[in-house]
Amino acid sequence: MSEAQRDPEVLGGTPVFRGTRVPVRTLTEYLEGGQTVDVFVDAFPSVRREQVIAVLDELTAQRVAKAGCSSTSACHAS
Repeated sequence: MSEAQRDPEVLGGTPVFRGTRVPVRTLTEYLEGGQTVDVFVDAFPSVRREQVIAVLDELTAQRVAKAGCSSTSACHAS
């Protein structure tokens, strides 16, 4: 089960962490801003660290698939 969900009744369908109203985009903004996962989890206690790691894994897998790589090592070799 994905730790991110879209529901038209929750923030208009914006992807959020399952069981919360915290947008996944907020995590990416924190990380792009140089913050750590721990800082994010402290700021949003309704999101568990395990959820963050699972979402990051999902996002990585999506980017790898979109790039057409069969594995992350194949992507790094290019």
